[in-house]
Amino acid sequence: MKRIAILFLLTTLLCLEAWSQQRTTVSGTVVSATTGHALAGVSVSGGGQAVVTNEDGYFLLKADTELNSIVVSHVGYRSLRIEGDELKAEGGLRIRLQPTTIQLGEVLVVAMDPRDLVYEAIRKIPKNYSSRPELFHCFYRETAMKRQRYIMVAEGVVDMYKTPYRPSFGRDRVAIRKGRRLLSPRSGDTLSVKVTGGPVTPVQLDIVKNRDLLLNDEDLDSYDMTMETPTSIGDRSQYVVSIRPRCKKPYALYYGKLYIDQETLAFTRAELSLDMSDREKATLMMLVKKPAGVRFRPKELSLLIDYRQEDGITHISYVRTTFRFNCDWRRRLFATSFTACCEMAVTSHETEPAQPISGRESFDQRDAFFDQVEFFRDSTFWQDYNIIEPTISLDRAIDRLLKSR
Repeated sequence: MKRIAILFLLTTLLCLEAWSQQRTTVSGTVVSATTGHALAGVSVSGGGQAVVTNEDGYFLLKADTELNSIVVSHVGYRSLRIEGDELKAEGGLRIRLQPTTIQLGEVLVVAMDPRDLVYEAIRKIPKNYSSRPELFHCFYRETAMKRQRYIMVAEGVVDMYKTPYRPSFGRDRVAIRKGRRLLSPRSGDTLSVKVTGGPVTPVQLDIVKNRDLLLNDEDLDSYDMTMETPTSIGDRSQYVVSIRPRCKKPYALYYGKLYIDQETLAFTRAELSLDMSDREKATLMMLVKKPAGVRFRPKELSLLIDYRQEDGITHISYVRTTFRFNCDWRRRLFATSFTACCEMAVTSHETEPAQPISGRESFDQRDAFFDQVEFFRDSTFWQDYNIIEPTISLDRAIDRLLKSR
């Protein structure tokens, strides 16, 4: 049975450690120039560092050298470079991204066979992705909500070691460097349910490298594929291939979209949503463990995997998983809704030859964060690190949880 073997403990919080003292910062909010709405998941990079905007469109980028410019890019929008005195706007930047219109002949899109395109992109993986080991520095956060209320937050800094994207020895590993946890003190909020997720998510959900998840002959034959309207990520034009299950398998399949760079044919983004039509199959994909007597009812599992090109090589840059499910004890009239989310953003990576993370240091996917990181204490805990800034609602929830302890 195919499953994503990643553990995400809802009674746990994640934290990780950082690697350098940082001195200069740039902050701001990114919105759509046409609607004015905040844009989440926007990549902001500069000074060898990178972050993504939160759900409010806000970011804070820190660097250990002077920031002379930043580059802002997002799927479906033109990339924007901001430099010089523009970076010193009082109160933070207000960045308006313009949507991009891709000029690509409609006849070409219709005539192109999406399956041939996907297989050609697979064939080019060794050329488009790293041929040597790499070490990435990342920020990770996981949260759990009971109905509309946060009951758990865990976050940290991790190192992620990845072997080459071609047959090689060694294993991809993740090591926690610094982290913290916060859990609701209400006894009724504690739910010892494990669903797929955790800081090893980028290792397991790297669909380009871990082809057992999707990009293998057996699974690809189970999908219908359609060419969609092209788009862009930053200034790079993208083919878009939608997938949907065409047959039944012993395990749940996905609906979604694959983004492929028109110039290099590298996979640059995947948006996937688990087929929930068979509740039993969906549960097998999502649930790892639950207490006896608790009924688990899956509602949603969505995955987002982003890659970014740098110096001609495409690297994984951001991963997010979102789970929605109901749980209740037998004989109770009403079920309780829960939402769990984990996300990891690559903030920088080593340019020198990477040293593997030892087995002793690496995070075991069977481990629980709650047993490995400390409680929230210091408000300046992340002062020197690039993180995904908490949304206003999450910030307020953290304050409430701290006051209730």
